[in-house]
Amino acid sequence: MRVYVKEFFTFFDIMLTLAAGLVCLGFTIPHLARGATWLAIVAGMIAYALSEYAIHRYLFHLKPPRNTFLRNMLRRLHYDHHVHPNNLKLLFLPVWYSFPLIAVAGAIAIAVTGDWSLTLAAVTGVIAYLLYYEWVHFRAHRPIQPLTPWGRFMKKMHLWHHFKSEHFWFGVTNPVMDKVLGTYKDEKTVVRSETVRDLEKGGEIGGRSGQIDPK
Repeated sequence: MRVYVKEFFTFFDIMLTLAAGLVCLGFTIPHLARGATWLAIVAGMIAYALSEYAIHRYLFHLKPPRNTFLRNMLRRLHYDHHVHPNNLKLLFLPVWYSFPLIAVAGAIAIAVTGDWSLTLAAVTGVIAYLLYYEWVHFRAHRPIQPLTPWGRFMKKMHLWHHFKSEHFWFGVTNPVMDKVLGTYKDEKTVVRSETVRDLEKGGEIGGRSGQIDPK
């Protein structure tokens, strides 16, 4: 386990994200006596938890764009991850993608609150949940046995997404949005998708293999 913890925390993008989170936390700590600060932190975490599903389903599984730049970007962000699901370099979100998203979250927070301390608290929550997401995702693709039944279930669910069907189980840290939007299915009723390891092929042929077994 120690080897994998070291592997996680010494990855360059994780180190930068952690550093950014600690800076935001440093500015947030003096305001922790305010209830609004805690609400902002929680709001940031919830916002990331919701965006996790939306981004995974609607952006990362987007039909391959014709534009070469966009297509290559999606390859790095997700397509190649399905081809090589255990490749360490493809497990983590690159900072060139995640940092602009954090900046957008901060811009929304300052527009809503008009308060820089609450904005930094919200960004702290966003980064904290992002790091939690990265760890859960990393753990799903490494030979790590989660300590809790919940952790073991989420690992199993994510591996269904990678090895059974790319059309279901988009949540990485929780199944809430899958349940709400109908993309959580009983794994035993889902036929294995022929394109689960090749999203580009699936998008190009419009394939929807891996749907519910009619039996």
